[in-house]
Amino acid sequence: MRSYIPLLALMADLVCVLVFVTVGKADHATGLTPAAVAGTAWPFVAALLAGWLATLAWRSPARIWPTGVFVWAVTVVGAMPLRLLTGEGAPLSFVVVTSLFLAATMLGWRVVTLLVSRWKGRAAARTVGPQA
Repeated sequence: MRSYIPLLALMADLVCVLVFVTVGKADHATGLTPAAVAGTAWPFVAALLAGWLATLAWRSPARIWPTGVFVWAVTVVGAMPLRLLTGEGAPLSFVVVTSLFLAATMLGWRVVTLLVSRWKGRAAARTVGPQA
């Protein structure tokens, strides 16, 4: 595996979290300063990193199962108590929206990666063709 792939995958997961936080803060008009975004994002980032560590995600970062599913689950489940500790709320509606958005994005980029790699594999097989 190329050494930069795990870093790119981690960055993709971080982008998913940051987009989620930024969209939420913009939608609720709670401030988009870097400090405001960081203050809301840190529980998710901490839980995401815990998910990466727990799953050893760097070994197969683009796999949907089990890597993507468990990284996503740890991110959602781990962030909620951290939010509560900081005085932020975690009502059921927020947990549902968080779960769906992060599932769509964190698993979504992995699905796209899988489809592209399969397409490239088929394209490579067609160009090689049968051996004489």
